[in-house]
Amino acid sequence: MDNQLIVGIHQPNFMPWLGYFYKIWQSDIFIFLDDVQFIKTGSSYTNRVSINIHGQNQYITIPIKRGSGVQNINQTHFLNEKWKKKLITTLQSNYAKSPYFNKNREFIFALINFEAENLAEYNMNFIQKISERLNFHTQFVQSSTFELTTKSTQRLIELINNVNGKVYLSGAGGDEYQDHDTYKNEKIEVHYNKMPIFEYPQPKGEPFIEGLSIVDALFNIGFKGLETSLFNHKRINNDNTKTE
Repeated sequence: MDNQLIVGIHQPNFMPWLGYFYKIWQSDIFIFLDDVQFIKTGSSYTNRVSINIHGQNQYITIPIKRGSGVQNINQTHFLNEKWKKKLITTLQSNYAKSPYFNKNREFIFALINFEAENLAEYNMNFIQKISERLNFHTQFVQSSTFELTTKSTQRLIELINNVNGKVYLSGAGGDEYQDHDTYKNEKIEVHYNKMPIFEYPQPKGEPFIEGLSIVDALFNIGFKGLETSLFNHKRINNDNTKTE
């Protein structure tokens, strides 16, 4: 797999968990699916995330405006800006005593207060700024720049081909629905983003709460702590390759 361009693809999630950033770190190019449909009802990880509130995994959800028809993530707007102040207050209340809260609060709060035209732009700014601080060398691309009309697997293949990718880094659960023959016919290898077990000290003690926003790790072990632990070992290898 030497010199083969690794491409990760994902919707721009809101303040994502560590596994999302692990996927970015494993990718040479990361494509934001910013022009796919926002769900018609309820919420998704594009506008919600879980954090540690009083020792429990609890969701924080951004209120968004819903149109009468289909709207893509990059066409989705905030209902108001009040949630930003509320989120900052919640983080202050629950992480003020964390070891790296004071060091990183200004940076994180500035990202939360970022003014964006739409949900996709807001989330992409957060993700890219965090990735820069973690010294990732991944190139970011938006799917909307290609103006594709295809869907599902064919859309992903077109995106990968458009950036000259040779390896597709799929989500860990992708093996259940991927059409591997289609990728194979296009001479694209499929690998799976399998984050290793990774735990760190959290407030309120054990057991460790998984799946929280990356801000939980940044307030508890800091950027350097993540760099020298989770993002400091060998990247993709044949252990998570899908062969046919």
